[in-house]
Amino acid sequence: MFQSFDTKYVSKTKFLFFTGKGGVGKTSTACATAVSFADEGKKVLLVSTDPASNLQDVLEIGLTNTPIAIPNVPNLFACNLDPEEAARSYRDRIIGPYRGKLPDSVVATMEEQMSGACTVEIAAFDEFTNLLSDSSVVDAYEHIIFDTAPTGHTLRLLQLPTAWSGFLEESTHGASCLGPLSGLSEKKQIYSATMEALSDSTKTTLILVARPDEASLLEADRASIELKEIGIKNQTLIINGFMQSFLPKDKISSSLYQRQRNAIKKIPSDLKQVVTYSLPFVSYSLTGVKNLRHLSKLYTLTASLPDLENETINLAGLSKVIEDFSANNARVIFTMGKGGVGKTMIASAIAVGLFEKGHKVHLTTTDPAAHLEFIFRDSEWNDKLTISRINPKEEVEAYKAEVLSRVSNELDEEAIEYIQEDLNSPCTEEIAVFRAFAEVVAGSKDEFVVIDTAPTGHTLLLLDAAHSYHKELARSTGEIPESVKMLLPRLRNPKETGVVIVTLAEATPVLEASRLQEDLKRADIVPKWWVINQSLNVTVTIDPVLKGRALSENKWIKKVQKELAEKCAIVPLLSEENKGDETLKYLATMHEGS
Repeated sequence: MFQSFDTKYVSKTKFLFFTGKGGVGKTSTACATAVSFADEGKKVLLVSTDPASNLQDVLEIGLTNTPIAIPNVPNLFACNLDPEEAARSYRDRIIGPYRGKLPDSVVATMEEQMSGACTVEIAAFDEFTNLLSDSSVVDAYEHIIFDTAPTGHTLRLLQLPTAWSGFLEESTHGASCLGPLSGLSEKKQIYSATMEALSDSTKTTLILVARPDEASLLEADRASIELKEIGIKNQTLIINGFMQSFLPKDKISSSLYQRQRNAIKKIPSDLKQVVTYSLPFVSYSLTGVKNLRHLSKLYTLTASLPDLENETINLAGLSKVIEDFSANNARVIFTMGKGGVGKTMIASAIAVGLFEKGHKVHLTTTDPAAHLEFIFRDSEWNDKLTISRINPKEEVEAYKAEVLSRVSNELDEEAIEYIQEDLNSPCTEEIAVFRAFAEVVAGSKDEFVVIDTAPTGHTLLLLDAAHSYHKELARSTGEIPESVKMLLPRLRNPKETGVVIVTLAEATPVLEASRLQEDLKRADIVPKWWVINQSLNVTVTIDPVLKGRALSENKWIKKVQKELAEKCAIVPLLSEENKGDETLKYLATMHEGS
């Protein structure tokens, strides 16, 4: 269906940027590409700018921000730039002069504005710009490979003239995701040179990495369009984890194979124009140089397969989660996690499980694909289970219009253009959607409200800080609706609210979920349950490739169970396509993971 990926297809440019959703295999693909180039005798520098980087885990060696030689791979050097540390330094440099001069609530708002993912991404951009502007580094390598590229939103923001004016130090246009950028003004010329290099097809190749599933491909399409809009047009798509074949007598194997093919048929039309290659679904964990070489050679199996029977996973099924919420009467339940981990299905199954126990339930989601309508097709529910869907696009547009209407008479055209781009940040969508969720919760009486997707701790703190800021300074336009003000303290009360983190038993989804949990704890919200979804480890597959992958899950299941989760449940990868309420009832009554 797709030609297998080979490094020769991306060997014409010095700079290679890998980007994609968390968990799609950016790091392993970038590492395998770097090892392959090095094995050809090319001198290669591999750089991670990902705040949740697992580059050191994949290469099995400790890394710092200074390049070091990788053992057993002559010509390969790697470093792990720390954008979180860069962001901390940046915040201290910008906010420091205001401490003691402005009210504490104002300083708190500034700090939280600069604690989000967008600020970290700008700090990451600053870090690799420093590297690219150092000719002694650039000239020393034939290829420089970056694990994680900046988004089109961040790059557009940095191109706007107002980004360098520092006007945000005086402007309080609302709950923004980004803080002042004036601290980077001295680097404007270097940034411009970097942007030119990124858009030069003779120097840079952007490699979009996706899994063969609908959510991942939609994200790749969005990233591709965003980056083309600012001139980064030399793009390649790698579909990672593509099953080459299946065992007809193995339900898990044949089901996964068919799901992937169905997702491929739905590739967005714009993404179809990007040159596409595939990498196989493999049996082994993509850590260590040996396994990276196996991937670059397109091996699906290792030479020997360990005995899976030696490992037994004893975790509860989803029914335990439902029983816990039912017994403890936590009325607001959020499912959280990165895209593609199955939040909508888990939220739906929890709602059905509570309904089956006789509770009145309202289920709501922001799923833009209207999956709830699909999941609950042909269902006959009485008035004890109601369903709604919040349209993120509509909520964001309404929020943007509200903010812009308040500042349109105060700022010039350039400043308004900056705010418009600032409002394109992921944080804006979280805030707009959360306000809609708050209205749903405020309007609910005597029922459980199950909410698919929730805002991060950063967004919650930002809303809280903006509320405090508004009370302190009348000139603030960061209006917080009464429903949000009421919901914020409710979320912090474990007797009223339960948070379920959904993840997969893989490195990046677990590491990113761990960061999400820490983020929530900053906002005084402690997740009660973790659900490990779509696990192969607790299936009965006989497919050798899937059995190998099942074994590789052990490490991450144990990490969640022993280090991260207060309570943990596991849900197997289903052997059949979703059959609506029949599937949900099956999941909701599953007592054990196996």
